[in-house]
Amino acid sequence: MSVPTLNGPRWVTVRQHRRALWALPAAVAVSLAVVLALRWWASTPAGLRWNNPDGPLRVGMEYAGMAMLFLPLLLGAFVAGPMVARELESGTYRLALTQSSTPRAWLASKITVAAVAAVAGSAALAGVYRIGWAPLDGTHQFAWADRGPYESLGTVHVAYCLLGVAVGALVGQLVRRTLAAMAVTALVTGLVMVLLGALRWSFLPVRTLTTSSVETGVPMPRGDPLMMDYGLTTASGERLPEWTCFARSGSRRGCPDDLNVTGWYVDYHPATHYWPTQSIETAVVLVLAALALWAAFAVLRTRYR
Repeated sequence: MSVPTLNGPRWVTVRQHRRALWALPAAVAVSLAVVLALRWWASTPAGLRWNNPDGPLRVGMEYAGMAMLFLPLLLGAFVAGPMVARELESGTYRLALTQSSTPRAWLASKITVAAVAAVAGSAALAGVYRIGWAPLDGTHQFAWADRGPYESLGTVHVAYCLLGVAVGALVGQLVRRTLAAMAVTALVTGLVMVLLGALRWSFLPVRTLTTSSVETGVPMPRGDPLMMDYGLTTASGERLPEWTCFARSGSRRGCPDDLNVTGWYVDYHPATHYWPTQSIETAVVLVLAALALWAAFAVLRTRYR
């Protein structure tokens, strides 16, 4: 993939990795063709008979969601291995430094090219994913808060891809072995994604819905909420697990008087929390990416003073 306006280290980087750079638009084109074909099939009489949990569109989009989650790991591994560690391991980086190029320019060119490709590729794939997700919106495993749709439809996916690039630039210099650097980068990026995924629904306080009677049943918030917790409330304000009455009386129709149960509670996140949560998580990930990027150039300065 050659861009005539590029010059210096960036042009060399693009030339070195043009096949990998061409792979991104190819992946977008193939993904779009597959998603459009699956949507067309789902709208045909034959496809409507497959309108079940094993339907081709649903299965295809489940795999697409997993692929989107792995994309930041793959991008980070590529930057860490082929782009940085392999040149340090083989010594070919010395050739770049003899061509009137500074170590800073050498690393910056790789990060710039990888970051541009990561942003453009992840944004395009997110658009393709949205096309396939739209008919499944709100169904099982395709709600706004589910793993896969949550990341792929918002800004956090681009942020995680940039994090992968930054971590790859740092780990590639520290490890200096192609395969080992790829593995460590994928592991670190994946751990950050898992950790923030476990914490994201604590960024904003939950909303609570209560009832004043047990007989009314569990209250259901309006819209498309993310249910976080539910159970029983007592006269003293204590919360009890929803199975407490059944465990004591063996019946779901009433609670023992000594429990003083007064009703139900439900903690939930409304759908309006989606973008605020996305914004907070995106900011956190970008800060981590900036720190990794600063560390990458700090390591570079230490080794090539």
